[in-house]
Amino acid sequence: MAATISVEEAQSSLPDLLARVIAGEEVVIASQGKPVARLAPIAKDLPARVPGTEKGKIWIAPDFDDPIPDFEKEFYGE
Repeated sequence: MAATISVEEAQSSLPDLLARVIAGEEVVIASQGKPVARLAPIAKDLPARVPGTEKGKIWIAPDFDDPIPDFEKEFYGE
């Protein structure tokens, strides 16, 4: 869970807050008891996507997008 601090605390201890964020902690800054900002670590770089890695693992029926008569009668009415 993120630690919540006031704007005044944040102003006086920014270097300490950044050290906490670098260590992986999230810090929420609140003004008059209401959250207004969140300091969070930047997400690590994700590996590059490689197209086609799921080829052959997914099957879609030939009639996948054919109309469903009963559904259309109920939906549109007749």
